[in-house]
Amino acid sequence: MDCKEQGQGSRGTGQETAAEPITVGSARYRQANIALFCAGFITFVTLYDIQPLLPVFAREFNISPAISSLPLSISTATLAIGMLFSGLTSDSIGRKPVMAAALVLTALLAIATAFSTSLTSLLMIRFAQGAVLAGVPSVAMAYLGEEMDASAIASAMGLYISGNAVGGMSGRVISAIMADYLPWRTAIGIIGCISLLLALWFIRLLPPSARFQQQRFTPTSLVPSLVYHLKDPGMLCLFGVAFFCMGGFISLYNYIGFRLIEPPYSLSQSLISLIFLVYFLGSLSSAMMGRLMQRFGRRPIIRGTIAAMALGTLLTLPESLPCMVLGVAIFTCGFFGAHSIASAWVSRRAVTYRAQASSLYLFSYYLGSSISGTLGGFFWVSFDWPGVAAMICLVVASALACTELLGRRFAEHY
Repeated sequence: MDCKEQGQGSRGTGQETAAEPITVGSARYRQANIALFCAGFITFVTLYDIQPLLPVFAREFNISPAISSLPLSISTATLAIGMLFSGLTSDSIGRKPVMAAALVLTALLAIATAFSTSLTSLLMIRFAQGAVLAGVPSVAMAYLGEEMDASAIASAMGLYISGNAVGGMSGRVISAIMADYLPWRTAIGIIGCISLLLALWFIRLLPPSARFQQQRFTPTSLVPSLVYHLKDPGMLCLFGVAFFCMGGFISLYNYIGFRLIEPPYSLSQSLISLIFLVYFLGSLSSAMMGRLMQRFGRRPIIRGTIAAMALGTLLTLPESLPCMVLGVAIFTCGFFGAHSIASAWVSRRAVTYRAQASSLYLFSYYLGSSISGTLGGFFWVSFDWPGVAAMICLVVASALACTELLGRRFAEHY
């Protein structure tokens, strides 16, 4: 892997030259999309493979539901913090080297999880895994913002987020089904081995950056680059959308298993895992957002997707399994649609310090995951599922308020 990517091109990519942006339908477009789909898959399959195991952790380690969420919350917290620095690191040594190293290391840490012997060792591995994973999401967004033609960004971002959706679904389903037949540590180790193979394929396939502008890394350059975007009220609204939408999403998926494992449902881990198949709908939703935005505009579509999250939450309240599955499906489609639009919006808006803009967006995204993901456990213990649903509706309403503020006060910026 070359650390200096500026001016490098991809061989055998048709008529495009290295300095040209990647256009829809070109060989580099296909290579980049497949590679970044794999990157999104690895990121989310290794991050969320433990989510359906939270009831298992609560039983094995004799801890409360809120404490059982810590292996996930601690990794999303270190991921959020790490992304504030990963953008500057990639500005210095290149997008592809940072992503490649992060993907290989996170796969190895997933394999190491198979050898954890206590809650403490599990938390230590997950702490490191979150920090390592910080080298993927914001850097991938920066890569797309730099390398893709303006007309290709929305569709490419949608496909990348589709990889996130498929990875998140696969990690949850595979680990949950295996946990009914194998030790949960073995299940996570197998996922780590699959991720390592995909990481090597990513390294081989992703075109080196052709439009990357190398910048010298200095610790003092971090603050000005972050403050630049924090001064933009429109960006702050988009960061708020990320924080609240992700907070609601993780809260729902963290504690839906606790509800379904209890009467009147009393489902097994394998059956509960099938609800994660609605992630396919999330993948389709994110892939469709580019076309919908071009036809109707960003603001109406993002408002509609967030409203769908609220509707889906309300549909999980009746004690009807079909109604609950429908609610989770609608909620998931709304979430991935909102995330696809907001992340593409940030990449499009950032004319400088692109990696830092992506880092701040994803910092907000995963900070919301860490805070709401654990906070939801206290609502579950105190108020059961209606309490969790009420909390989710509150954070989703906050996300909708951010989009309204975007439209009413800062429309001139867009």
